[in-house]
Amino acid sequence: MQPQVSLQQKNTFGLPVSARHIVHAATGEELVTTWRKAEKEGLPFLLLGQGSNVLFLEDFAGYIALNEIKGIEITETDSDWLVHVGGGEVWHDLIVDLLEKNIAGLENLALIPGCTGSAPIQNIGAYGRELKDFCSYVELLDLRTGKLSRLEASECAFGYRESIFKHQYKSGYAITAVGLGLPKKWQPVLTYGELRSFDPDKVTAKAVFDAICQIRRSKLPDPSVTGNAGSFFKNPVVDAEKAQSLLAKYPDMPAYKQADGSLKLAAGWLIDQCGLKGHQIGGAAVHTQQALVIINLNNATPQDVANLARHVRQQVAERFGILLEPEVRFITAQGETDAQAFLS
Repeated sequence: MQPQVSLQQKNTFGLPVSARHIVHAATGEELVTTWRKAEKEGLPFLLLGQGSNVLFLEDFAGYIALNEIKGIEITETDSDWLVHVGGGEVWHDLIVDLLEKNIAGLENLALIPGCTGSAPIQNIGAYGRELKDFCSYVELLDLRTGKLSRLEASECAFGYRESIFKHQYKSGYAITAVGLGLPKKWQPVLTYGELRSFDPDKVTAKAVFDAICQIRRSKLPDPSVTGNAGSFFKNPVVDAEKAQSLLAKYPDMPAYKQADGSLKLAAGWLIDQCGLKGHQIGGAAVHTQQALVIINLNNATPQDVANLARHVRQQVAERFGILLEPEVRFITAQGETDAQAFLS
């Protein structure tokens, strides 16, 4: 049997791929039922949010379950707002909703695409903030047993675009809810770019939110207009010795010191230095405004996107001796595959 349900509207790249079955799951029970169907029929299973961080390399041969578990519950202590969010809630819409209730803290993470349930997997971050700064717990559903458990933030092994959900809980589990703790005493984080111009004693959370939305919209393509998956590669982290040798050669290279002495480099800058903005393979292209983004410029195929990503990775490796690691998840007919190995 050939895949028969279009996924073109379910992946933000807008690639013309399909799946054999798509299930809209509004409850954990529906996720478990779908998992068991896939197991019984010997078919692969994939949990998907908004399809904003995936590259389908081909048609998917099994069941795709769309996480549509909704609900936002807000309680409070003397010092914090406690927010319990269903995994299927749209992340950006959550931030808007909280700001309308005068609950601040997440504004630096505005306009990051995807559902709340996907946020802990990547430990999403932007403009000096990461999910781990606010995450209290993650509710995890074991699809094999139907058992629901709660992992405290300290158990999630959060790192840069990293978590336990990419490893121990990668397969056979679903994030059904995320717990957030937002301090009532709001402190702005204004360490990046245009945000530095704000007076920390006078700025409001809404002003920071508006500024970040304006910055992102000016630099990043809207997936509803031009297909893309946001930042395609992670910003590489290199040891101090490697960073110093590069800075000696490229003194204008952006570099951000990490707590352990290593330095995080800007992948977009490295790609730009290779003259790759606007570079095109087939229907895929490097975005002209932000080199970290690969776009579906003109009816791209999955192979176009993968070939362009491979070319970008090779060019950066040849010039800087750095192998970029994809941030986007690569999906084959049978499920997720190792993106680095695929591009090697």
